[in-house]
Amino acid sequence: MNKITQTSGKRKRAIARATIQPGKGIVHVNNKLLSSLQPEMIQMRIMEPLLLADKLAHDVDISVTVAGGGITSQADAARLAIARALVAYTNSALLKNTFLEYDRQLLVADVRRKEQAKPNSHGQARAKVQKSYR
Repeated sequence: MNKITQTSGKRKRAIARATIQPGKGIVHVNNKLLSSLQPEMIQMRIMEPLLLADKLAHDVDISVTVAGGGITSQADAARLAIARALVAYTNSALLKNTFLEYDRQLLVADVRRKEQAKPNSHGQARAKVQKSYR
């Protein structure tokens, strides 16, 4: 029986779902090869957990589906989902520690969100000018 693991990652409005299974090291993001993603900075950001996992990344196929948010948020959500999938697939404490030491955001979601604009503030979330009378 093939071991298949599914995980998810979120960043702002972007949600990524990663599926990992035994294979040859092929990574698809929204049914496109990771190597064909543009800009290259986004591609490198998604590759970080794969480079840290090293040999393990060559033995599994990963398929990531990302929706919502902007391109950078989608990349961060995909990177989080991939890292979580690799840790769940291997059940390795060493890999988990490697990810946490490199960048905690690889395994722990960034919960910050955009602050909502307040009524009668001309589209701003907060007052831009300090008021001395308060």
